[in-house]
Amino acid sequence: MSPALTESQMQETTRDHGPQPLDRLMNCWALTNHQLVGASVEQLNHKQVQRARKGRQLTLHLMQKITRTLNDAIMARLSKDEQVQFLPYTHKRLFLYAKDHDPSWADPNTPLLPK
Repeated sequence: MSPALTESQMQETTRDHGPQPLDRLMNCWALTNHQLVGASVEQLNHKQVQRARKGRQLTLHLMQKITRTLNDAIMARLSKDEQVQFLPYTHKRLFLYAKDHDPSWADPNTPLLPK
């Protein structure tokens, strides 16, 4: 028989949500953690980005900060014509545990992805 989990261990397991859509999008856009941190004007750090990609539960404020930085980093890579077509991501598209997350959502920016 295995020992019962303590309350803190149970909370710990529910805070890890596994790889997030953010991770897949960063890979699709060919963005590294370092590039995202470099694009941040809000003092985002490497540890925060890594935790977000791996699915460690973040506060709403941090999810929104990462979302803004991701959008800024992508916009910096696009031409003027592509920037007009780009639809910014929202935090509910990047994090599985965000309120109103829709797993069936299709990325409208797919045609703009780097080849």
